[in-house]
Amino acid sequence: MADIDLQDLTDRYAAVWGEPDPERRRAAIRELWSADAVHALQPPQEMRQAAEGLGFDRLVLEARGHDALELRVTRAYEEFVAPGTFVFRSRGDAERLHDVVKFHWEMAPRAGGDVAGVGLEILILGADGRIVRDYQFIEG
Repeated sequence: MADIDLQDLTDRYAAVWGEPDPERRRAAIRELWSADAVHALQPPQEMRQAAEGLGFDRLVLEARGHDALELRVTRAYEEFVAPGTFVFRSRGDAERLHDVVKFHWEMAPRAGGDVAGVGLEILILGADGRIVRDYQFIEG
């Protein structure tokens, strides 16, 4: 397993969601995630409740591979960062156990003020140090 600087990894992870340049965003995605990586998001409670109302007992959103990851990251950028409303940043609490890294990130108003959202990220790293599985939980 590659020697990983956890602060650097989590800072780069948070930064990719706020990268305005599409080419740099694409390159950062390829540096962070393996080609066949999976990003799985546990949807917010209101989405899970809507799915349950339709008869689905489980709702998980997934992006597989670089192209799908790029679409996912770009969509989040366009919705939350591009309008100038929010920034994403790591909370600096990363921990590692073998190939598993966990940390929290936050979405904060660009102009300052109270944090608008918090998530827990669980990353499974490959031998080269890139992400092979990415599990995201929105906590608040």
